[in-house]
Order: sequence, then C-alpha cells, then structure tokens
Amino acid sequence: MLCEAIMTTNPKCCVPTDSAVRAAKIMKIEDVGSVPVCSGGDRKRVVGIVTDRDLCREIVAEGRDPNGMMVESCMTLEPVTCRADEDLETALRRMEANRIRRIPVLDSNGRLVGIIAQADIATRVGNPKKTAEVVEEISRPLAGNL
Repeated sequence: MLCEAIMTTNPKCCVPTDSAVRAAKIMKIEDVGSVPVCSGGDRKRVVGIVTDRDLCREIVAEGRDPNGMMVESCMTLEPVTCRADEDLETALRRMEANRIRRIPVLDSNGRLVGIIAQADIATRVGNPKKTAEVVEEISRPLAGNL
C-alpha cells in the first residue's frame, strides 16, 4: 500500500509569519491537531509543522499573546516527511522512529499533497494489529524521559 492510499489530501497550511491564533483557527475549523507550515511563495514547500501541543506549550503555557506570536516561534523546523508514492511501511517506520503522530506527504517535486495522521492509519489501513503497533511505538517515552 502506498502513502497516497491513506493520506488526507490537500491539508490546509499556514506560513511562518502567520499568528498562532491563525494556526489554532485552522486546527479548529479542519478538526486537526497539526498544520504544515509552508513557504510563502508557492505555499506548498513544507518548512515546518505546528501542532496543538506546540501552541499549548510554547504560547499558552508561557503566557504569550497568541495574536502577537508568529507560528515560526513554536513550529518544528524541517519536519519528517514521506512521499505519496512511497510504501506506507516506510512512512510508518519514520513515524515510529521519530515518535511523531503526523507526517506531511509530498509529491515527487517536494510539494505538500497530503498528511498522514494516526487517525488515518486507524481508519484506512484496515489492520488493527498494525495500528496498535504504530500507536504503541509512537507513544513510547524516549529513554531520557523515563
């Protein structure tokens, strides 16, 4: 199975200079936990990713004004990605190895075409055992965090 078979297509993105509020509104409207951050020119070159957890930890918990904070202040730079034409197992191994719950999917030109989240794996793969393995591995604490 290829990544394109289970990815959510055409995810909304934001740019590094968007406010944290804008990113949070996209998450609310789209009912997602992350938003890819794309370069301003073509808006499809992934330069980062911002998650609901990033917003909570870096903006809200620090008492910062979310209207005045830009996404670039809390996003993860150069996120782990996969390609739409790659085998899904490759993407799942990357998610497990990097302990990430979502992975942007790029086309052969490096442009954002989708995203794979844990929910996509659970609802579209049709293999409960595989889903459980991925979720368990992604959720495992890092050695230094025990």
